Amino acid sequence: MGCALFPLLDPLEASILWQRVCHLRLFESDDAKGGVSFASLFDGAPIQGVRRGTEIADVARWCCRGGWPSIMGLEDEFALETPADYIRSVNEVNVPKLGKDSATSLALMRSLAFDTSQAVTYATLAVDMGEDGSPARTRGTASAYLQMLSDLYLTEDLGGWEPPLRAKRRVRVRPKRYLIDPSLPAALIGASPSTLLRDTQTLGGLFETLCLRDLRVYLSVMPGAANKICYYRDEKDLEVDFVIELSDGRWGALEVKLSDLKVDDAAAERLLAFKRKVTANARAQARQPEFLAFLVGRGDFAYRRDDGILIIPIAALEP
Repeated sequence: MGCALFPLLDPLEASILWQRVCHLRLFESDDAKGGVSFASLFDGAPIQGVRRGTEIADVARWCCRGGWPSIMGLEDEFALETPADYIRSVNEVNVPKLGKDSATSLALMRSLAFDTSQAVTYATLAVDMGEDGSPARTRGTASAYLQMLSDLYLTEDLGGWEPPLRAKRRVRVRPKRYLIDPSLPAALIGASPSTLLRDTQTLGGLFETLCLRDLRVYLSVMPGAANKICYYRDEKDLEVDFVIELSDGRWGALEVKLSDLKVDDAAAERLLAFKRKVTANARAQARQPEFLAFLVGRGDFAYRRDDGILIIPIAALEP
């Protein structure tokens, strides 16, 4: 279970208290049964034969329900209200207590929701925050309120990955911005499982948020104080969604796809091109990745392609 500290207002003492709220990983809910150990990927363990038939409709439901412990066992009719209720509570109670404006906070949250998984600048966020007809905000406002949301453990940044020393390439290090659970951006844009089935581009961004949520927790329980998860994008716009590097130097890369049907030879070749580019400079002595994988939402089973790339349904992943 991935835990974060959320500030809540104690109405009796009129002070900020910190309550531990833990978002469940998919594996901890009734929606996934595991079978592929995240830790074992770094040891080259086989993954053949793990069946987890899931559909796009399952992904849409997971993203809208989120990992809130309080919704375990609840019907969707009630569970889907939780993220919106939480956003409302934060903006009406916690944000004013911190001396900030609720409308500005909500505008920033909505901007982040529409720009899910993007490396947006403060300037872009400031423009987006004024698109609802409210007064224009500045980059300084966006920066200050983004820091507030981070302090409230509502957002997390994903930094750019720096390849091994002396590797001959430049990477973009501007962080990507994520809300901490896919149900939050879904609620902020008014998405439901049924509407997301008609907008798979938006669903893809929410699914990426779900994958990051789970991967961060799996990585946090592995030994190593310097373990990290990043994204990769270079000057040629070659991009990989997640690069995971352990303290001992082992690393692997994952691309997120909404469906295994989207994993074709062209997609696989881009992942292999990334591997070649990072490891091509012999003087850099770059270590070969322990694995390359596609993490998919819709999928029937986990398997290894002939080129060595793994296909792993998120419902099959466990610590």
